[in-house]
Amino acid sequence: MKLGCVLTFWAPYLSPATLWAAQMLLAGCHAAPAASFPGSPWDVPSEAPGFESLQCEGVTAPESVSTQDTNDGPVEAGFEIKGYTFSEPFHLIVSYDWLILQGPAKPVFEGDPLVLHCRAWQDWPLTQVTFYRDGLALGPPGPNREFSIAVVQEADSGAYHCSAIFKSPGPDSTEITAAVTITVQELFPTPVLRVTPSAEPQERSSVTLSCQTKLSLQRSATRLLFSFYKDGRTVRSRDLSSEFQIPTASEEHSGSYWCEAATDNNQVLKQSPQLEIRVQGPSKPAVPRTLTPAPQKPAAPEMTLTEPPGPSPPLHTPSSEDPCFSSPLRGPDPHLHHQMGILLKHMQDVRALLGYIVMELRDLSSHLKTETTKAASK
Repeated sequence: MKLGCVLTFWAPYLSPATLWAAQMLLAGCHAAPAASFPGSPWDVPSEAPGFESLQCEGVTAPESVSTQDTNDGPVEAGFEIKGYTFSEPFHLIVSYDWLILQGPAKPVFEGDPLVLHCRAWQDWPLTQVTFYRDGLALGPPGPNREFSIAVVQEADSGAYHCSAIFKSPGPDSTEITAAVTITVQELFPTPVLRVTPSAEPQERSSVTLSCQTKLSLQRSATRLLFSFYKDGRTVRSRDLSSEFQIPTASEEHSGSYWCEAATDNNQVLKQSPQLEIRVQGPSKPAVPRTLTPAPQKPAAPEMTLTEPPGPSPPLHTPSSEDPCFSSPLRGPDPHLHHQMGILLKHMQDVRALLGYIVMELRDLSSHLKTETTKAASK
């Protein structure tokens, strides 16, 4: 079981006040961030070393024993054991230097304010105070010993330090503090939009959208409000429920959806990636296609014989090699196929009949010539 308070300090000398502070910390007391200077690097009196007072708040003696351990490991939070209540831990660093940078004692999360103090030994007057992050100045030198960010983000993490010049009779050179690492922790991850039963639901079915995210265990009491959007329009705004339900889906509900999770003061706000939802309508039966037979061409006009005809040329029979003819036998209509077969048979009969007529006309013509010759000779 992890002890609720952690004490880390380095100092060549420990004053009675510092020892008393350590005892109070081990007893489970809650303290404010402190920076003390038990020794003096200057040749000046040091009858009263500076320190910050510690206070116990809300000490109770419950009968039950409870701890806050999770699958991800023990959590640095207040817990109870054997009838004692322990506070949340904080880190106390006692520095022995001309100039120090004092930062927050508790973890910093997205949306929190951040305040840094550039403090001198015995609060000696300073001038040309400059704050830095990762070696870059955060502003011009000035008299302000405090640097603050109203709402921090993860991008504000880094190694901070400050520099300043002590006013007379202090040293004339610029003093620089040791770096203090500030890590801004994520309050909650970017939400993910989930849909149940699927992103392609059937029409008239029920659809549930869920905006999924999780608060940090150390800030589990923070209130989150959820909003849902479709195609750039708000469908539900700022509600404690992370779910949005469509009781009866229709094709009108198809579109691009996303959700938004935000703290109640809107200091931290994150949106999910977009999710495409397509409501499927009822399936329609396929309509069979019907082919209309091509209109029949009129029969060829009657031929009038003015003289005995010569041999009849062979009739043109449609073939698959003819590019101008589309064979009806390949048509998908069986009735049309039967009619075309009958037509072809009739054409063949007509061809045979015409051949017979031509032969008869030839015989008649020969007979008439013979009779004419005999009559002329008589």
